[in-house]
Amino acid sequence: MCSTRGLVNCAIAMSDYYQIPSPFEVETGDILLLEPPWAKENELRQQLLDESYPKPFVVDNGERRYLYFNVRLMQSEMLIRKPNSLELRYTQKMMAFLLFHPRPKRIVLIGLGGGSLIKFCHQRLPGAQLTAVELNPDVIAWREAFMLPPDGPRLQVIEADGAEYLEAAEKGIDALLVDAFDKTGFAPSLANREFFESAFAKLSGNGVLVINLAGEKESYAGLIGEAMHVFDDQVIVIAVPDDGNHVLFAFKECHFEPRWRWVHNFAKELRANHGLDFPAFAQKLERSAKISLARREAIRRW
Repeated sequence: MCSTRGLVNCAIAMSDYYQIPSPFEVETGDILLLEPPWAKENELRQQLLDESYPKPFVVDNGERRYLYFNVRLMQSEMLIRKPNSLELRYTQKMMAFLLFHPRPKRIVLIGLGGGSLIKFCHQRLPGAQLTAVELNPDVIAWREAFMLPPDGPRLQVIEADGAEYLEAAEKGIDALLVDAFDKTGFAPSLANREFFESAFAKLSGNGVLVINLAGEKESYAGLIGEAMHVFDDQVIVIAVPDDGNHVLFAFKECHFEPRWRWVHNFAKELRANHGLDFPAFAQKLERSAKISLARREAIRRW
């Protein structure tokens, strides 16, 4: 939660950006832009409305901040008085990897957005080394507005292509979280078998790959197939109806067979520690895993 000092910092962060009243009917408040003071407001308003504005921008209504590429594609949401909370349901469900790897030592996030996931991990998982990889420097430029902690011994924010970073990274990643989109959808350099093979190689022995899938299902059906091929069908996909997303979990562990009764009991402990609905996440994961297993068995017998 922002202290009095934190609220001052919030105001300072806003003053660093070009501000105009929102031109959108559905989004009220101020628009924050990465523009110099001499930029022309009318031209910027028109670019925002016709979706030709080339940079990510922020909507600030005094209570929340949202990061957008355009008003149809929200990247992140932050409650200003609780900047480290996870406001979007899909980000909460991505943290369900803790059900299977509760004490990660090394977490890599590809796709920074407003930094919701990296901030949550930084606050809640003090034993983890965190690296966020973001291709777009204009996204990184918003880190102060979204109150990301500065780089330090536990946190690095790196400007790089996620696939290239992963190819050169050292092995032993416990959790690889992928939430990487541009104006057209899922980052193209990550939507291929080579990326999944690289992820598999760089994960630790019981490491978990977690991917946010958004947009039309047809656009990422092939991506799920590639994940299943590389991870030997050890993949679980759950829906996030509130956000219209799906979250994919791929497990490197050989012969991955969760002890679901233990997982459900442990979910209650995680809820108490982190404030997220891990029991509901566990139920969704088990249901999806059993449906997928039954479907694969039926195909094998056929």
